[in-house]
Amino acid sequence: MEGVEQGLLTQPWAWLQLGGNALLAKAYVTRQGYALLVSDLQQVWHEQVDTSVVSQRAKELNKRLTAPPAAFLRHLDDLLRPLLKEAVHPSEATFSCERVTEALILRVRSELSGLPFYWHFHCIPASPFLVSQHLIRPLLGMSLALQCQAKELAALLRIKDLEIQDYQESGAVLSRGRLKTEPFEENSFLEQFMVEKLPEASNIGDGRPFAMNLQSLYVAVTKQEVQARQKHQDMAENRTSSSASPQETDSQVRKQPEQPVPSASVLSAPEPEAMGPSGFMQKSLLSKAKRKKQQPRGLFS
Repeated sequence: MEGVEQGLLTQPWAWLQLGGNALLAKAYVTRQGYALLVSDLQQVWHEQVDTSVVSQRAKELNKRLTAPPAAFLRHLDDLLRPLLKEAVHPSEATFSCERVTEALILRVRSELSGLPFYWHFHCIPASPFLVSQHLIRPLLGMSLALQCQAKELAALLRIKDLEIQDYQESGAVLSRGRLKTEPFEENSFLEQFMVEKLPEASNIGDGRPFAMNLQSLYVAVTKQEVQARQKHQDMAENRTSSSASPQETDSQVRKQPEQPVPSASVLSAPEPEAMGPSGFMQKSLLSKAKRKKQQPRGLFS
């Protein structure tokens, strides 16, 4: 189910209005299962199931329907996709939600093969890890990205001011006075923004501005997170394989037969001098004499 978890991370948030509940939601459906994340900005709920759970729940809720889990998952994907992409209910489906203790049950009613189809998403409180992975870390990344973007724009404005100044010094004159602007001062701009624009700009409301305006940036940041994680895993695997290679080399060296190492005395001994013919004959006579001397004598010799 790792593919489902990774696919859910890179999905954008959608804003839903189900009855009196305003919710942020995201989902990812495959042939192996689905994962769903829902939040009301006070709590986050989560459900992730595989084909075995899908098959069992389908039997409990749809006794008249018989189909493989992949068919039910495909139908759920067809129902959730327009709801999350366009924030509208599919014409053939109705959605409702209910809070039971700490859980959130999202109910769906539609038709499949001409028969009524029911499904209940049983969402339990999400773990702190999931909240960090899908909200805290992406929002921190988005904040840093927006700050960097603002600095780039401020630098561009300063360059534009220098360009306008050069035109003016060359004698250029505006044909329309209302287009005249003052040179950009970043500190003054930030102070004015904090006083005049910040209250409206930071109004979270029910989460709809976040879902409507910032999802392209959210998806870009989460994809960077996935790529960085994959790169880290690849580097870890490379380190593991590279650390195992010397051990394999050592074992191969140990398996090879050991070569005799000459002793220090042999290495330091001078090479014998070349023998002439007389020397060779003398050595042969001495060898024969030695063999004769060492030959064992018989009892009656």
